[in-house]
Amino acid sequence: MVIYNRISLRIMKSPQGLVVIGLQWGDEGKGKIVDVLSENFDIVVRFQGGSNAGHTVIVANDTHKFRIMPTGAVRGKRTVIGNGVVIDPTVLIEEIEALREAKIEIDLLISDRAHLITPFHIQIDGLNETAKGNMKLGTTKRGIGPTYCDKVARVGVRLSDFTQRNSEQWSVLESSAKSIIEKIYGTVVDDPYIASLESFSSIIKKLLPYVGDSGEYLESAFNTGKRVLFEGAQGTLLDIDHGTYPFVTSSNCVSAAASVGTGVPFSRLDAVLGVCKAYMTRVGTGPFPTELKDDIGHRMQNRGKEFGTVTGRPRRCGWLDLVALRYAIRINGCSHLALTKVDVLTGINPLKVCVAYDVNGTETSTFPSYTEMLSEVVPIYDEMAGWTEEIEPSPEHSDFNNLPSQLQNYIGFIERSTGSKVAMVSVGPRRTDTIVDSRFRF
Repeated sequence: MVIYNRISLRIMKSPQGLVVIGLQWGDEGKGKIVDVLSENFDIVVRFQGGSNAGHTVIVANDTHKFRIMPTGAVRGKRTVIGNGVVIDPTVLIEEIEALREAKIEIDLLISDRAHLITPFHIQIDGLNETAKGNMKLGTTKRGIGPTYCDKVARVGVRLSDFTQRNSEQWSVLESSAKSIIEKIYGTVVDDPYIASLESFSSIIKKLLPYVGDSGEYLESAFNTGKRVLFEGAQGTLLDIDHGTYPFVTSSNCVSAAASVGTGVPFSRLDAVLGVCKAYMTRVGTGPFPTELKDDIGHRMQNRGKEFGTVTGRPRRCGWLDLVALRYAIRINGCSHLALTKVDVLTGINPLKVCVAYDVNGTETSTFPSYTEMLSEVVPIYDEMAGWTEEIEPSPEHSDFNNLPSQLQNYIGFIERSTGSKVAMVSVGPRRTDTIVDSRFRF
């Protein structure tokens, strides 16, 4: 068997603006990676998605689960929710109160340009998904898609409408939403009072002390030498433009969205760290070439606790797909990777990695843009030996070169196949379960 030595890791200068992006179908462990990295940053920013994203951070015996709040909040960092995020105010208030109960200081700024998820959007999301029957996408039914639709249709409401007491825009939204609910779906608004301006305004009032111009604030922070960490939600393969459409989310999940979703010039973004599991998972429907429905897939699911943070739904599991990974790395411009859940593969032998696709007898390394084609590809695998040693961060494992040789082989193979360097390896859910290459500078 060929042993793949790790390619040399270029020393990375300490970035002032670092973007952390998921490279698969979400659930890559970005929350844990951002939590580890945030110790060395002044500000942590969320720039897209909504309460359909689940980030879990484990500190000692405490588990914090976020859907909107940037995970840097656990460390008491300055956190910013950018204009690209759609906000369910009820969920965000719950997260703020949970942090207070944990006696964690809250230092939050929310963009006044951020769009709001209303009870109308949540009801429409559920009606829309039900109406699709067997063609349903498996959304979280939390109003994300309808809110982004209204944003593009220019009938949505933003936080600035409440800071300026602009009830006219609410009337536009209410009229549009009621028309959809009543005329398209033939039903009525679930609870007219909850979906009223009076009720919604009373909820938003709790968030107004945190609202401001986040773009201007971040530009000032950069100018004064602050270090900013941009936290992505979902994953590249769920991106509305670049993912496996139509089985995608409603926002752009790629690194370029960090600029659009915050108002920060793209030139401020110094580096992109891509996060990927040592294998693949997917929630809901949609093509999954390397999916395993056998005992190995069930083993990954159980050992990896592969159940959604937001929905609790079981995640489908499969071998690492390098065709998809190379595609995601190219789109995001990732020079470095964080490889998570390596411990889940311990004891599986041999390991398989998808290196190419067979499409009607023709081998290709190109990730298809047509989703139906992705459903028909046959993965081409390389095999390599697995490792049996349980890996925990310790003096002997603090250096990648001291990891089990089979794991070094696995890491080296990924690096050579993608052209990106593995800078971090996560071997468990805790902060301390993280091995960082000493040449990667925070």
